[in-house]
Amino acid sequence: MSILSISPVIPAVVLDDPSRAVNVARALLDGGIGVVEVAARTRESLVSIERIATEVPEIVVGAGTITRTTQAVMAASAGASFIASPGPTPTLVEGILETGLPYLAGCSTAGEAMELIEHGLTEVRFFPAEASGGPAYLGALAGPLPSLRFCATGGISLANAGRYLALPNVSAVGGTWIAPADRIRAHDWAGITDRARRTIDLLVALSYLQESVSA
Repeated sequence: MSILSISPVIPAVVLDDPSRAVNVARALLDGGIGVVEVAARTRESLVSIERIATEVPEIVVGAGTITRTTQAVMAASAGASFIASPGPTPTLVEGILETGLPYLAGCSTAGEAMELIEHGLTEVRFFPAEASGGPAYLGALAGPLPSLRFCATGGISLANAGRYLALPNVSAVGGTWIAPADRIRAHDWAGITDRARRTIDLLVALSYLQESVSA
């Protein structure tokens, strides 16, 4: 499964209260986004992944912030459809690949990206994007590493998402601005749907504009 083909934006959410998980997933779906990455840091977050996978099967739910193989195994058991990590280590990469799930491994240097290519990965994440050189650095990787497609995360917002998606090697961006913690705590499901819809509308408009300019 190509994770980066599902949506131009992958919302990252923190769900330490599983009772909110289904509402968040449905709010994103109503806004036109078919994928969500849940930070799998706690037992509660794993329950949240399980509830989304079971009760909102229309959305693809992944487990993010994975730093240990044991976390990946538990996330897979909870029903996660993909795994994401902030960075790669040989042990972590091999352990996550053994789950059989699609894997968005984080990298921030050309060397780390090349290591991921050696593991057979073609879809990875550039993290932390803004702190690691931003669009200029990421765009420079397109020439020597043409096989890689990136999801840029870390410091991404609606204000700068378009600059990343304009790059030839970027297929998606990720961030917390669509479903931030304060909106989740406030049960502002309509607000999350509105943020999702406005994000998709803007990114689609930017893509159309870029295609028109290229033509």
